[in-house]
Amino acid sequence: MTSAPSDRAWWRAALAVFAVGWGANQFAPLLLLYREEQGLGQTEVAAMFSVYIVGLLPTLLVAGRWSDAHGRRVLMRPVLVLSLVATVLMLLGPHDPLWLYLGRFLAGLASGAAFGAGSAWVRELSAGATPGTGARRAAIALTGGFGLGGLVGGLVGQFAPAPMISAYLPHLVLGTIALVAAWNAADPYRPHGGADPAGLIPSSAGTRRFLLGVAPWAPLVFGCASMSFAVLADLLGGDAGGLPTAYAGVVVGVTLGAGVLVQPTVRRLAASSPPSRPPVIGLTAAALGMSAGAVLAASPDLPGRALWLLPVAVLLGAGYATLLVAGLVEVELQSGPRDHAGLVAVFYVLAYLGMATPYVLALLSHVGGPVPWIAALALVCVLLIPLAQRQLR
Repeated sequence: MTSAPSDRAWWRAALAVFAVGWGANQFAPLLLLYREEQGLGQTEVAAMFSVYIVGLLPTLLVAGRWSDAHGRRVLMRPVLVLSLVATVLMLLGPHDPLWLYLGRFLAGLASGAAFGAGSAWVRELSAGATPGTGARRAAIALTGGFGLGGLVGGLVGQFAPAPMISAYLPHLVLGTIALVAAWNAADPYRPHGGADPAGLIPSSAGTRRFLLGVAPWAPLVFGCASMSFAVLADLLGGDAGGLPTAYAGVVVGVTLGAGVLVQPTVRRLAASSPPSRPPVIGLTAAALGMSAGAVLAASPDLPGRALWLLPVAVLLGAGYATLLVAGLVEVELQSGPRDHAGLVAVFYVLAYLGMATPYVLALLSHVGGPVPWIAALALVCVLLIPLAQRQLR
């Protein structure tokens, strides 16, 4: 029998989510490196980035519902091992790009299993804290792992020898530490005779408030993040003074670092304001960031263009984090113990659809280039604001 968790027990679960997030995003700043060193095309590299969600989306649903029925820790143990295996496979990428596809796919499987159940685990180990603390801790662990994984991967990939190998070594160390720390971490969740009988998708996902108030803007969570570090950083990396990989890593760090910094403020805002305010603020930041990104992409002669992306990355990071916390808080309010991990999983499925943004834009860019499509996505953000205001009053 597992003993009652201490006030600090949540950090073990948060470290597990952090480590899986690191493994998921360490590839992002290496896109240009693979294009240059292995002669891969932009669409092919974008497909490697986006194949991650092919593994992630179905696993989010299955693993979330399975953990509702069986517990959190019992799922997270093999998931942490799988995350390490994915990184080992990506070390083989210089020999054959197929290993990169497989490694990204397995990283998606690990992430899909970890983020729904892992977020629920952090929340349950945060019982007794102020309402919403668990959601904020889970969001910070995820965002921190994504941000530092990309930042460190970019810096190591730029300055260390054998960059397509050395960039992955930090995750092997971190993932092993997380595996040891989380292996016997407390798991206070007790299954209540099985998960919600609605199946993979809990009945709470079919409410009008979720379908119209959360689902339409959820893909912009990772749409904002991937727009910053996988689209705009790639488009502007040639202006980065000969350090494109480090530049991409810095953009990842700035984007998601800004996200970490704004999350406590968003949490306080969510607790003291109408429910519609956080998503409206997030959508506004997303619209401004994407509009500014479109201007930068359309201005190749702008002096210091690469540096101008950094404040844009802050805006997109703020949009990402605000929408992420807003969604997790809404999920916490709309779900109960039997369907919480399942509804978190549905939200993440929708949010992670935004990770396909680089691949979709690479395809659409064959018609008119990327700028009109980036601007169109900014317009979508604006149009979603009144919908969120009406549904989350």
